[in-house]
Amino acid sequence: MIVSDLSPSGAGRWGGAVRPFLIAQALQKLGCSVEILGFGGEGNPELVSSPKLPIYSFPARPYPGFLESSRQLCRAIQGDLVYAYKLKPSSFGLACLYKRWTRKPLFLDIDDWEMSWHGGDTWRYSPNPKQLLRDIVKRDGALRQPDHPFYLQKIESWVKLADVVTTHNQFLRSRFSGYYIPNGKDVTLFDPKLYSPEASRQRYGLANYRVLMFPGAPRPYKGVEDVLEALEQLNEPDLRLVIVGGSPYDDYDTQLKKRWGKWIIQLPKTPVAHMPAVIAAAHVVVVPQQNEPAAQAQFPLKLTDGMAMAKPILATQVGDIPLILGETGYLVAPSAPDQLASQIQHIFSHWEEATDRGLAARDRCTTHYSLDAMATQLANIFAETHLNRD
Repeated sequence: MIVSDLSPSGAGRWGGAVRPFLIAQALQKLGCSVEILGFGGEGNPELVSSPKLPIYSFPARPYPGFLESSRQLCRAIQGDLVYAYKLKPSSFGLACLYKRWTRKPLFLDIDDWEMSWHGGDTWRYSPNPKQLLRDIVKRDGALRQPDHPFYLQKIESWVKLADVVTTHNQFLRSRFSGYYIPNGKDVTLFDPKLYSPEASRQRYGLANYRVLMFPGAPRPYKGVEDVLEALEQLNEPDLRLVIVGGSPYDDYDTQLKKRWGKWIIQLPKTPVAHMPAVIAAAHVVVVPQQNEPAAQAQFPLKLTDGMAMAKPILATQVGDIPLILGETGYLVAPSAPDQLASQIQHIFSHWEEATDRGLAARDRCTTHYSLDAMATQLANIFAETHLNRD
């Protein structure tokens, strides 16, 4: 597997609990040997290479240094099949070149619409000659970045070079075609029977609160502000929004605390092995995505965190969230704090019903969104494309 970014702000966060590592675990369940190669993970304590899953990291450098890093990575590839994670030059671009040299099969996994971070299809790179020269020649020139939007936009036309394309939601599948493989959860690790909610709340200082938990990195499109607005409306002193970790990208956490600090409790970033104990402390897991392209193109991992732990889920009708939850959660319109407030009241005043929905969510996660389910879907792709372990 070729991963463009193994840094703490990329696929190297959360101790390997993100998409490429989930695919790797699913492939291992099929008896495949998997190696992960990527850029920028040197010294990242979140990444632990092991005999079971070797991880090789190469320097993340701008052009022209990126060419040497790319050469080193390509020379290290030993697999019979290359699986590129993300539609980026620094992963899929290299994999396409490697396929041209070796004729080995190439899979591409698309888990984000990369251009959604830059304005989508309306983005244009239109520099004047002087700016173009600066972008190419200066040490910090924009075009010296391997994954500049100019390159991201161009590489979308390369998707047809992949033998197989996989995605994790219908938005991406509609845009790029391919096979639908939703993210799998390790439901043996995320097992509510192994944890006491009361003990977890005591452990993390939450015993006096009704806990709404957002177990991820807040960003504006993730709708955390809407939950905080709802808490402001309700103004019930024992309600808190617990954020686990925080944003590795900017000072958004600080902005939230400055405005709504009385309603926020922030727990430190937690290794994936300890996340089930943290989520056990939640009364409700909230996934309040806003209706923006960046959110539509995502499969929120925090959703299946809560489902696997049999928690009542309060989420918005954005992207694949209604499909994933089915009838096992509570859904409201995006950007609707008043609806969130109403549902929060309903959940706590109908706790037996909410508990039953949480248990149903656990069953649904085990059936459709587990690592075993993910492995089965990959096995079906191998069989359909006549690419098997032999």
